[in-house]
Amino acid sequence: MNKCQYRLLSASRINQFLRRKAWSKGGWLLGILTVISSFPVMADTANFGTISLAPGFDSTTASLSGYTGGSYSLSAITNRDANNKACIGFADPTPDHIVVLQKNFSNLRITVDSDGSDTTLLVQAPDGKIYCGDDTGRRKDASVALNQLKQGSYKVWVGTFNPGAKLNYTLTVQQP
Repeated sequence: MNKCQYRLLSASRINQFLRRKAWSKGGWLLGILTVISSFPVMADTANFGTISLAPGFDSTTASLSGYTGGSYSLSAITNRDANNKACIGFADPTPDHIVVLQKNFSNLRITVDSDGSDTTLLVQAPDGKIYCGDDTGRRKDASVALNQLKQGSYKVWVGTFNPGAKLNYTLTVQQP
């Protein structure tokens, strides 16, 4: 069908023709877009807030509260972190917290306190590197020790081993 013949067709016939052509020649594009849209957006918003820290901050004020409850597998972000630790647990696709570092830090420790419940932790650095944590010593609460941190926004997910499990927790950032 050439351009001259389009003028003789009704608008609905043209739409039908174009849809068929799109599926036969460009259906792969729709498939790719569908796959891409099924991945969660690594948003710059957080479920329970953002905290901004500068070197020498008071660790008693560097705490945020939240609760778990998502059914998104954290291993879908990555199976292993930058240190080859397993990334496990379930959380919401949107980060629970964002920690903004105003300057570079030599090291920080992020811990979860859920009164002894079994939690997991995933931290995404501004450069895209992922750091995961699980049990802390004999405690079931998760923690992550981070070294040589660059300034920027760090996205933090707190998870559990069971999808949808709701646990209240406090997230604390400490500078050892």
